[in-house]
Amino acid sequence: MQWAKETERSHKKDIRERVPLHIQGWSNFLFIGGIVAAAAFIDPNKPFIGTDWHPFPFMRELVMLFFVFLSLQTTKKAIRAANNFSYHAIAEVAALFSGIFIAMQVPLAILKASGETITATMNQPWQFFWATGSLSSFLDNAPTYVVFFKLSQSLPEGELMQVNDGAVPILLLIAISLGSVFMGSMTYIGNAPNFMVKAIAEQEGIKMPSFFGYMFKYSIPILVPIFILITILFLL
Repeated sequence: MQWAKETERSHKKDIRERVPLHIQGWSNFLFIGGIVAAAAFIDPNKPFIGTDWHPFPFMRELVMLFFVFLSLQTTKKAIRAANNFSYHAIAEVAALFSGIFIAMQVPLAILKASGETITATMNQPWQFFWATGSLSSFLDNAPTYVVFFKLSQSLPEGELMQVNDGAVPILLLIAISLGSVFMGSMTYIGNAPNFMVKAIAEQEGIKMPSFFGYMFKYSIPILVPIFILITILFLL
């Protein structure tokens, strides 16, 4: 619409000054892929795929740092400057989640110690979905998943709960997985990327909702009805 209002001279100027789209720093896609692969395949507690060799402790982290080093060495400083890259957002997320990981040890320890008492009254998939999700909304989802995974192993096998190789009722495993992943988006601290995106947006001058503003304006009115629907359709 605006193009049609411009003059022919303006159109010709746009054509002369047109610059094709292209990507700078494309090698970073390879480095990101390497970091993802390291997180997925390097585990000191498991043999490397197709071998009997166990990675040494902290090998995964060292591999990740190696790709970070490659990125810093091969990417031009001008590209990072053009993207307003800084370590502020990363440092902010690291500080926050270090505190969360320390603080979450107490509630997780209580859950582990009270496993039999909890499973005496909580033994349905929808209960595990909401319990896992509620905790995952304010703590990191990985340890939350592990705790409820262990709790589900203490339940007897039910008629509708086919058990997999890990002695975990499959319906409960589905409920725990959905709760820990989906409800991590309920708050800024439910998952590290949530807070990372917020910090980056604010660094660029974009006004973001407050912690509770995000919950009451967006996550509760939008996500909670979806989670209720998931419960009704798949977990009851």
